[in-house]
Amino acid sequence: MPPSSGTGAAFSLASGPAQHGKVGQEPIGFGGVAVSDGPRAGHGVGAGSLLAEIGDVRERFPDPQSLMALAGAAPVTRASGKRRVVSFRWACDKKLRAAVVDFADDSRHDSAWARRICERPIAKGHTHPHAVRILARAWLRVIWRCWQDGVAYDVTKHRGAAAPIAA
Repeated sequence: MPPSSGTGAAFSLASGPAQHGKVGQEPIGFGGVAVSDGPRAGHGVGAGSLLAEIGDVRERFPDPQSLMALAGAAPVTRASGKRRVVSFRWACDKKLRAAVVDFADDSRHDSAWARRICERPIAKGHTHPHAVRILARAWLRVIWRCWQDGVAYDVTKHRGAAAPIAA
């Protein structure tokens, strides 16, 4: 679902009956929303893998945080008394994490919005994999909203992609 660096959407969702086909040939979809691969949407892992791992039951993810947690994009916070530790989420769906992270990593090459999100943590000294997980978390919010609403991703309606993010 990454926005392209231009004005069009690089990942399209179109309302209508679910289509089933091969990536790059026919739209792939679920739950009344058809999805097609965007540019650089994974080398071997694209929208089809994301859809296969997420599934077609919208009620499974009542909020974007539940999707982010299952995908391993959200960190785990452990707190006790005055101590608070935030760490990597090991307990997650590994295939979904691989699909989302691959999608996010590839999206930063064609999307100025994704590139900005990925560059901020790196500038603060975080590792590249950490930065890509932060970008994956941002994309999961967008994916979840489009999926729940059954609407197409539109880069012009995506406020973060339309306006530069302040550092």
